[in-house]
Amino acid sequence: MEQLGLNEVRERFLRFFEGKEHLVLPSFSLVPKSDKSLLLINAGMAPLKPYFTGQEVPPKKRVTTCQKCIRTPDIERVGITARHGTFFEMLGNFSFGDYFKEEAISWAWEFITEDLKLPVDKLWVTIYQDDDEAFDIWHDKIGVPAERIVRMGKEDNFWEIGVGPCGPCSEIYFDRGPDKGCGKEDCAIGCDCDRFVEFWNLVFTQFNKDEEGNYTRLSHPNIDTGMGLERIAAIMQGVDSLFEVDTIRKIMEGVSDIARVQYGQNKKTDISLRVITDHIRGTIFMISDGILPSNEGRGYVLRRLLRRAARHGKLLGIDRPFLSQIADIAIRESHKAYPELKEKRDYILKVIEMEEERFDQTIDQGLSILQTFIEDMDKNNIHQLDGERAFRLYDTYGFPLDLTKEILAEHNMDVDESSFKKEMEIQRERARSARHETNYMGTEDNLYDVIDTDISTAFKGYDVLETKSKVINIIKDNELCEKAEKDDNVILLLDKTPFYGESGGQVGDKGIIKGDNGKIVVEDTQKIYGNRIIHKGKVVEGTISTCEEVTAKVDKNLRMAATRNHTCTHLLHKALREVLGNHVEQSGSFVAPDKLRFDFSHFAPLSDEELAKVEKIVNEKILESMDVETIETSFDDAKHMGATALFGEKYGDIVRVVKIDDFSIELCGGTHLKNTAQAGVFKILGESGVAAGIRRIEAITGMNAYMHMVRLDDILKEMTVELKTSTQDLPKRIDMLIGQIKDKQREIDMLRSKLAINSLDDILKHKKEVNGISYIAVKLDEQDMDGLRKMADVLRDKLGSGIVVLASTQGSKVFFVAAATKDVVKQGIHAGNLIREVAKVAGGGGGGRPDMAQAGGKDPSKVDKALEYVEKILATQLA
Repeated sequence: MEQLGLNEVRERFLRFFEGKEHLVLPSFSLVPKSDKSLLLINAGMAPLKPYFTGQEVPPKKRVTTCQKCIRTPDIERVGITARHGTFFEMLGNFSFGDYFKEEAISWAWEFITEDLKLPVDKLWVTIYQDDDEAFDIWHDKIGVPAERIVRMGKEDNFWEIGVGPCGPCSEIYFDRGPDKGCGKEDCAIGCDCDRFVEFWNLVFTQFNKDEEGNYTRLSHPNIDTGMGLERIAAIMQGVDSLFEVDTIRKIMEGVSDIARVQYGQNKKTDISLRVITDHIRGTIFMISDGILPSNEGRGYVLRRLLRRAARHGKLLGIDRPFLSQIADIAIRESHKAYPELKEKRDYILKVIEMEEERFDQTIDQGLSILQTFIEDMDKNNIHQLDGERAFRLYDTYGFPLDLTKEILAEHNMDVDESSFKKEMEIQRERARSARHETNYMGTEDNLYDVIDTDISTAFKGYDVLETKSKVINIIKDNELCEKAEKDDNVILLLDKTPFYGESGGQVGDKGIIKGDNGKIVVEDTQKIYGNRIIHKGKVVEGTISTCEEVTAKVDKNLRMAATRNHTCTHLLHKALREVLGNHVEQSGSFVAPDKLRFDFSHFAPLSDEELAKVEKIVNEKILESMDVETIETSFDDAKHMGATALFGEKYGDIVRVVKIDDFSIELCGGTHLKNTAQAGVFKILGESGVAAGIRRIEAITGMNAYMHMVRLDDILKEMTVELKTSTQDLPKRIDMLIGQIKDKQREIDMLRSKLAINSLDDILKHKKEVNGISYIAVKLDEQDMDGLRKMADVLRDKLGSGIVVLASTQGSKVFFVAAATKDVVKQGIHAGNLIREVAKVAGGGGGGRPDMAQAGGKDPSKVDKALEYVEKILATQLA
């Protein structure tokens, strides 16, 4: 048995099946396409679901892949064992109605025994208990002894999810030897010990299960196999876990070097080394597929992995940001198989750096909040932190439970872990319910399933805006029909169309479809599975029937407006790279007739100067009247030309390149101008942040930009008339008026302060006592925070001994101030802690020193109630 590296095993597998006439497809993105059942791709067959269900025609009936996958249900166990991981690569060979059991079994055996040269006497297989066909192939054709073919029940060796296609499976095991086992006499296949390792699962999809539980044979059965790359590499290298496989071990060694610890010497540090190693592998692939850290969905998964890795770095004693350094090693080990990692290296590392810095900030906040909890518990003689608070620290601030427990233990306290786990389960349930329940393989039942998969639409809209077309299908009320009548809402499928179907960020065309007997107003056009374009609209005249010839005509003005915006997104992309740097990558876009929206990677808001430079470059390129050329070529040739591809996009063998002179060249299937001058003018409306490391620019072009400038000019004229000045002098006039308003406001504030100070004696009459401590808690009218502080200082002096709490409102804002004399501070009064609790009643927060503090609130209606709470808080502080 050869000692093969992980990268070599992957290459050998793909080349082997390529030799068996399989099409080698690159790994699909971790972000599922049109599959709401999955948050992330978690199996080799998952991206191929449309081919298995018949929604799409596969590029070939035989396919092989190495698919990157993420699984997170057991994330808490990652690191604790040497088996569990969130990221893995799945090797697979697939047949869509072509070959079946005999070929699948024969080729699997040929690969592992002749190519990988695994010892035959170490191999075992399992089959479904009733699958005599599989037994005969394994025993009679392959020659596996009957005693090494284990029949297992439906739970282990029959693949099905609800109703739909399903079938038996056969698994291949490797016997690592008795020394790796549990030592029990009955140790065999199925034992939980480490002796028998299942590494390849062959699924024979040969039945269809109906609602009544009946199984009928499929006329075209499928093959779906999956072999864990890390698992087979561990077998080839004779190591005990995936973390000791060559490429993965190098990542872990990088962590060890930084932390100055050795793997295998300490159980606790081993856990942290495994967590960091696994999580960093997953994060580099997630970011390369366009996922960014966030608080929901797959972005939350990424954030959780990164923060869990960063936290384990701290447990190892690493006191500086280090994850990007480890990520660089992971990229180096995998970029030959996944070139996008090298292409996006700088971007990936920057995202990781930013998230690790953000975690450092939030964990410090967590420490501060935990300290407050400890102080409250100590004063109230409580020794256990409730699970809700512990979970809030974990969920909001990324504060790990074990660190919370460790800090609490120093104060002879602990955590209510049972209620913490309940909160964790509630969150998991929310995540589960957010995903859609679906049928076979996660595909949704939808009205497009009624369309014959052999039908496709020829798109003619790059060259013409009107075609003579034939109506292939009419869908009304989710069903196929022969005819549609006036006022019917319908979906039409034509044999050819000039209408652009929504894709690549560009919205679908609108227009008219007209026949001899009727007319449809098309309100939207969309692309669906199988290279089909559907037209959504309403019959406004007469009737439309299947098989009749119609005229399909796009609304020229709307198409042209959208086209201007689309071409300008390309100019904008290049301009941003020139002004900000080559790290800028498009991460999303929206192109409609009225505006464009462009999302891109950048790590800070753009300054006014940067925005002005970008806008100027785009307009310069418009005025240079640059030719816009579209070229159809192979993907590899397009890359050699320097064409930019988008995050997460999958491109076919033939791609469309949009080249704007020598300025911009991108892969794009959208509609574009012939010359940049057709855009007219480009105007940026705004720039904002939409996610960590992602900025957004909104802009307009053509007549929309012109009308925008007309509206601004009208506003300017109104202002000059209203303010009785000229356009040139308008800024000076506004500055003067603002200055006058500020002066008047200062006068008003001074008068209010004087009036308030004159009423000090009245305020002092509100003095009360609690446990011998004097206090005043009153509400003043229309005072800002500065005015309240001055009043509190004066009242504190007048009071002599005690604490003053003042509140005021201005509109929807609430202000609180507390000031305590030194003697009552010594007795346990803390103005900062008091004002924080007071402000909570009014929906706010704050704090400060023991002798002076301030806070804000959001609910003016709760101010009186908040002030009533002062007595109770003081009593608690003095207890």
